Amino acid sequence: MTRILHLTDLHFGFHRAALEEPLLARIAALRPDLVVIGGDITHRALPPQMRQARAFLDRIEAPLMCMPGNHDVPAWNLVARMFWPFAGFRRHFGPVLTPVGRTGDVRVMALNSADPYAWQRGKIREGEIGRVIGNVDAMGTNIVALHHPLQQLPRVDKALARRASEALYRLEASGVQVVLSGHLHRWATDALLATGRHPRVLQIQTGTALCARITDGQNEFVLLEIDGSDLRLERHVAPMDAGDFDAPEIADYSRASGVWRRV
Repeated sequence: MTRILHLTDLHFGFHRAALEEPLLARIAALRPDLVVIGGDITHRALPPQMRQARAFLDRIEAPLMCMPGNHDVPAWNLVARMFWPFAGFRRHFGPVLTPVGRTGDVRVMALNSADPYAWQRGKIREGEIGRVIGNVDAMGTNIVALHHPLQQLPRVDKALARRASEALYRLEASGVQVVLSGHLHRWATDALLATGRHPRVLQIQTGTALCARITDGQNEFVLLEIDGSDLRLERHVAPMDAGDFDAPEIADYSRASGVWRRV
């Protein structure tokens, strides 16, 4: 069994500092094989925020892979945003914007969906789609991780990332079985599966891990336990008025003939 922990939208600089220690303690207790950091690590990509986030991540005793979100490019320094938008991210979180993690027979491949030329909307780059498709392992579990979702529910009022729909169809056809995303600060897994549009990809949209925005209602992260064609999600939620994470909510899924269903 492989244990992948998905942590996204930490928003250091506008985060619940009091929840840092409970989050670190919960992660340590879960003993993941790999921690995927899904972007918006900082709130405004300022150097102090990046240093604070890096200090937090250094306390996680598990392999990490990080990818940028739209908040991880400079917001106010327009010259940096145009000409070297990811310099600060590379300096603090790793030189590779699209890392690949492997543990057991599970491969996690990152996409960089952050677009420095847009304030919030992401984009999926053609070259990155091809790179992922070329590295799909036909014998293992293939996970794609990125900041922006590739599918959104009708009630979402944010624009879908450019080329997201095309990317999702192509990734599904290539053998990608799971997509991890964030950005929206809201949970959506069963609702996306219920649309029936992409039954061969389990899309796990995880809410914000630490952002202090009251309207989000809660902070959360998710642990994936992968055992062949079976997958268990442990969703760990901390309400905004609580100082710790509740007992996890459990959901089990199974894949038969390539199609996911909740069991």
